[in-house]
Amino acid sequence: MSEYYDSLETRSAEAREGALMAALPDLVAQAAARSRGWAKRLHGVEPAAICSRKALAQLPVLRKSELKALQEADPPFGGLTTVEHGRLGRLFMSPGPIFDPEGAREDPWRTVRALYAAGIRPGHVVQNCFGYHLTPGAWMIEGAARKLGCAVIPAGTGQTEQQIEVIRMLRPDAYAGTPSFLRIIVERAHELALDISNLRRALLAAEALPPSLRAWFRQQGIETVLQWYGTADIGLIAYESHAVEGMILDEDLVLEIVRPGTGEPVPDGEVGEVVVTSFNPEYPMIRFGTGDLSAVLPGISPCGRTNVRIRGWLGRADQTTKVRGMFVHPGQVAEIVRRVPEAGRARLVVEGEMASDRMTLRCEVDAAKLAAAGGAQALAARLAEAMREVTKLRGEVELVEPASLPNDGKVIEDARKYD
Repeated sequence: MSEYYDSLETRSAEAREGALMAALPDLVAQAAARSRGWAKRLHGVEPAAICSRKALAQLPVLRKSELKALQEADPPFGGLTTVEHGRLGRLFMSPGPIFDPEGAREDPWRTVRALYAAGIRPGHVVQNCFGYHLTPGAWMIEGAARKLGCAVIPAGTGQTEQQIEVIRMLRPDAYAGTPSFLRIIVERAHELALDISNLRRALLAAEALPPSLRAWFRQQGIETVLQWYGTADIGLIAYESHAVEGMILDEDLVLEIVRPGTGEPVPDGEVGEVVVTSFNPEYPMIRFGTGDLSAVLPGISPCGRTNVRIRGWLGRADQTTKVRGMFVHPGQVAEIVRRVPEAGRARLVVEGEMASDRMTLRCEVDAAKLAAAGGAQALAARLAEAMREVTKLRGEVELVEPASLPNDGKVIEDARKYD
């Protein structure tokens, strides 16, 4: 049996990019024609023109933080589905609340590649310990496992000793769930001197998996310990393979990494917000901003899969901060830089004790642009004026060398002390 789920995973980058870009115009056309929400967002857009990354980047980002208001204005899904909700498969509610639709197709969340990369094959048994209550995580695994031809134990969360008994009696080949719950199961089995050594694979999500914990699981006899990353709005976004070098993008998505608070793609390697375009026919997502931070890794995976890799989850992109009673947003930092073309990457640092906030805009600038701006003093004054106009707050400006700001995706850093 092949190491790869299908030949799409090893096609050339040119073939993949060509196929995705060729599919974009029809995605835009169908979304606008069949969904009143997308018709409103895409008003005036010519679908045939959206056939490249450059064209796609001109469309607005739909951020996850907008969904709650959209859904309240046009329940239940903000007018973004292309079918009536009675014709969908399952309907979910995530914290927020945000309501999430599941399509009626096989493996509607496209999670099958993550399972296959973890060594799960037809005839295996999967103990699914994601929650089955209202949120879709469990069903993302369930649909993929059934498509592969696996049996699924709908174990859910909690009841540790019952979970152990199920593992002993039904002998699942794989666990799917959070790292923390798997650790609880393994430790309790050891305390009870019960053998669960048949559990050789773990597919984990929803929490951080430190290298030390992955190593600990392997020491307990769980040979394959891999992560996958997805959201309730998109489904699977990326997954690990046995190479464990970054996460490999799913084949049915267009990925962009953008500067937080903007729709502007950043260079490969720079940390920014994960923005995804999904070809889901019932719930199309065009430039959906997940609110998560990540970065593109260079090259292809040693496992042979050729799609783009990302570093995994690196934090949240929404860094909105209250300063002197006023909210300051990442988009405002982007607007300050836009108003001063000589400025490069910027980071707003908020410092001080409680009720005594200080704002400093640290901005990268190279020598040529500094000279063109009339020197450091002139450029700093323009940036300070733009900061005051955009945020309605006064702050200092510090000009720094190019590439000297941390590559961590932060546009606003709250360094205040509250002790």
